[in-house]
Amino acid sequence: MALLCSVGFSAASVQARSLVLAIQGEPETGFDPIMGWGRYGHPLFQSTLLRFDPQMNLQGDLATSWVLSDDRLVWRITLRDDAVFSDGTPLTAEDVVFTFNTARDADGLADVKALKQARVVNDHTVELVLNKPRITFLNELVSLGIVPKATYGQGYARHPVGSGPFQMVEWREGAQLVVKPNPYWYGQSIPFERVTFVFGGEQTGLTLARTGQAQMVAVPPAQADQPPEGMHLLSVKSVDNRGIAFPVVPAEGQTTVSGAPIGNRVTADRAIRVAVNQGLDRDALVQLALNGHGRPALGPVDGLPWNNPQAHQVSYDPDAARKTLNAAGWVDQDGDGIRERDGVKARFKLYYAAADSTRQALALGAAQQLALIGIQVEPVGASWNEIKHYMHQSPVVMGWGALSAGEMRNLYSGATAGQGYFNTGFYQNAEVDQHMAQAEAAASYEDSLAQWQAAQWDGHTGFGVKGDAPWAWMVNLQHTYWVSDCLETGPLQIHPHGHGFPITHDLPSWRWTCEP
Repeated sequence: MALLCSVGFSAASVQARSLVLAIQGEPETGFDPIMGWGRYGHPLFQSTLLRFDPQMNLQGDLATSWVLSDDRLVWRITLRDDAVFSDGTPLTAEDVVFTFNTARDADGLADVKALKQARVVNDHTVELVLNKPRITFLNELVSLGIVPKATYGQGYARHPVGSGPFQMVEWREGAQLVVKPNPYWYGQSIPFERVTFVFGGEQTGLTLARTGQAQMVAVPPAQADQPPEGMHLLSVKSVDNRGIAFPVVPAEGQTTVSGAPIGNRVTADRAIRVAVNQGLDRDALVQLALNGHGRPALGPVDGLPWNNPQAHQVSYDPDAARKTLNAAGWVDQDGDGIRERDGVKARFKLYYAAADSTRQALALGAAQQLALIGIQVEPVGASWNEIKHYMHQSPVVMGWGALSAGEMRNLYSGATAGQGYFNTGFYQNAEVDQHMAQAEAAASYEDSLAQWQAAQWDGHTGFGVKGDAPWAWMVNLQHTYWVSDCLETGPLQIHPHGHGFPITHDLPSWRWTCEP
């Protein structure tokens, strides 16, 4: 309870101009955009060149114009002239160029490897020169927050300076983050003097809500339908998905540079992966793990323009799963209910983040369902540090979901095999890579769609269930929150991956509707 007291707000003392949000999502590495902060949601402290409005229309943030050259290699961007960092120094083209060039060279999550060079044209104009055409580079203009060249350094992630709507007051890691409006921000007036983000896990947020100490709380779907008095349920559509990432290469004694084992002799067989896809009752998983606040996931980009539904045609069919396994030689030879082939049992561990109740429910539910087709799954809850060591050897319940077709490249390109959490299973298919390369080189976003779809299934191969099936996608989430009846959020953008900070994308436009 000490954490609750430390917030400093009770139900009676909360004023209209202070907010307490328990939305989770504390970044482990701090608030440095170059290392990935803000990639799934707005970076809060920093401005980006472009942004999406709630209707997903592209609009300028720092940029007043953005033009791509005819050869699709150079973005020419004109900047607004009234952007000022929270320390009072003006933001210029030098800061934008520094940010992009530094992100290119850093080993972070900002995906700007396609950048050859960012260069200054004048104080308020920059050019971003690419190594080769990449149509999805536009999304990096939306996600990468700009940092100050003059003061960026080793301690920046914990003491960020930006030109965005808020500035940091205090961050006590694992406990809370306090922010206040950036007085130099070029945007609209923000009606809140302070915003406190309380961390500590799901139970902390639920307790804060039930004791009247928070105005917004991210809640697990299983408990979303019982908001306390004075609060209501807010359910936000998202492209946030959960699925099982399979190791697709056999175990042959290989390890990563850090010594993590690579390969799994069971899931390396496509028949196992296809059978898992056929043996999952996704509708039941939506009810079990999400309390109905979601929908089945068949692929990584369901419902988005670049999705290919033909690639992911799979439904719950345990009989078909059994036939798939039988045809591949996986049969129960000793009557223990577990199939085997060549002395190898059809069993594997399924890791999930132990602190995440939704992933736990998905892992347990999948294990029960797959037992019916003769595959033994052992759910293992672990920390992300432990998962990082085993994720190339054992399947993991992973979550992704971005408003960019480039997410498919991250998950399925041979070039990203073993890079961070992206292609953990070391999946590679040269034809898939070729389709994605052609999509990136397309003359326009519209022209790229056919190649993105072909990467999923082109009639004879692809990364979808019809093809190599390196994943078994399970559910698409709705993000659920309890919100004070006095807090008006207005229209909200569709959420990317991450239950938490994405909802702050339009925080400056929120309003308090009750009298203090």
